[in-house]
Amino acid sequence: MDKFPEHLIWEILGRIRKTVDRNSASLACKQFYKFDSEQRHSLRVGCGLDPANVALVSLCNRFPNLTKVEITYAGWMSRLGKQLDDQGLYVLSVNCPCLVDLTLSYCTFITDVGLRYLDTCSNLSALRLNFTTRITGCGILSLVVGCKNLRLLHLIRCLNVNSVEWLEYLGKLETLEDLLIKNCRAIGEGDLIKLGLSWRKLKRLQFEVDANYRYMKVYDRLAVDRWQKQRVPCENMVELSLINCIISPGRGLACVLGKCRNLEKIHLDMCVGVRDPDIINLAKKSSNLRSISLRVPSDFSLPLLMNNPLRLTDESLQALAHNCAMLESVRISFSDGEFPSFSSFTLNGILSLIQKCPVREFALDHVYSFNDVGMEALCSAKNLEILELVRCQEISDEGLQLVTQFPRLSILRLKKCLGVTDDGLKPLVGSYKLDLLAVEDCPQISERSVQGAARSVSFRQDLSWMY
Repeated sequence: MDKFPEHLIWEILGRIRKTVDRNSASLACKQFYKFDSEQRHSLRVGCGLDPANVALVSLCNRFPNLTKVEITYAGWMSRLGKQLDDQGLYVLSVNCPCLVDLTLSYCTFITDVGLRYLDTCSNLSALRLNFTTRITGCGILSLVVGCKNLRLLHLIRCLNVNSVEWLEYLGKLETLEDLLIKNCRAIGEGDLIKLGLSWRKLKRLQFEVDANYRYMKVYDRLAVDRWQKQRVPCENMVELSLINCIISPGRGLACVLGKCRNLEKIHLDMCVGVRDPDIINLAKKSSNLRSISLRVPSDFSLPLLMNNPLRLTDESLQALAHNCAMLESVRISFSDGEFPSFSSFTLNGILSLIQKCPVREFALDHVYSFNDVGMEALCSAKNLEILELVRCQEISDEGLQLVTQFPRLSILRLKKCLGVTDDGLKPLVGSYKLDLLAVEDCPQISERSVQGAARSVSFRQDLSWMY
């Protein structure tokens, strides 16, 4: 190896992607060890780091060019040794001058003091905190004040983040492009307005409210008229995901839906208060929309919404069909408890999307209005490649047999469908029309019947959901 050109060794090592393979290669000789130390830019450590702070010093010294570090203690128990603490983040801030991307998951020993050490990492542009229970809004504020290049911030189950001054500060910086807030109970929809002018830079927003906390604490206060009307500049938004949120007519997040001119992907899951005008405005403004996912609350999952006109109807789907000529992924779902007569979308509304948009991926969950007639209509869906049917109980063998006539379908997933049997799959056996057939928890379909129905098949049977 001594006669092997160094630039070729560098190139070879650079093409090894898996960490385990790089670790093995670095033990082959001193030259490999040296080059691996210089090339290694990412590091993922956790429960095996013991003693944590001392081990981290050694790793930072060995890999001086680290830009991405992930520290995760998922599954940690006290017998595995002490977790990394605030002093460990101090070590990181001192020994990783190139640090750009940091993830802390289940790091329960880290407090605001540790985050303050990171404010010297001037290059830090991405921070992800997952279940860091001792960190508060003060710690995040001290970090964003020091790290003025922060472009990505993800907060997941940070239950003690109960102040939002950091949001206001980020709003003034106008650098944030990707914001995820999930199950941080003290942060509400109205707090997002404090981003101010940063809305114009934001490209991705994912906001999820803890479902159990929301149902207990907020469904009895649907009158969110205290929200003041806001003009939110979000023309650069590309991806928007809202889960368990309250959308007040003409206010708060409702203002966002109609102003995302460059939106390509939207996911609305159990968002109370979304109306047809909201989706119609979205469709008219977001002509670049490529993916939409709607999970609609059932009338019985939210008793307070019985006889309430806030539900979505076919008008929303028709607006999407007429205005979103690039729409290629559609997912429509109803929550548990929905009954056929209460479905807000009819078959005609759903099919309007298929008939007027180049839909490649189509998924329906708990949509009782979709039946064999709908399956027959899919025979003319020239772009459809992926079809997923979950708990669509009105589809029978007659409808399933029509799959052989779908022009481009290559992947079919069936889950918890009661009306289909082995007979529905018979035309597919031996045809190899499908690249993948996945059948899960369909009580009348046997494992034997899926064999030979596609190039690759997957079968799983767990009927506990029926009882």
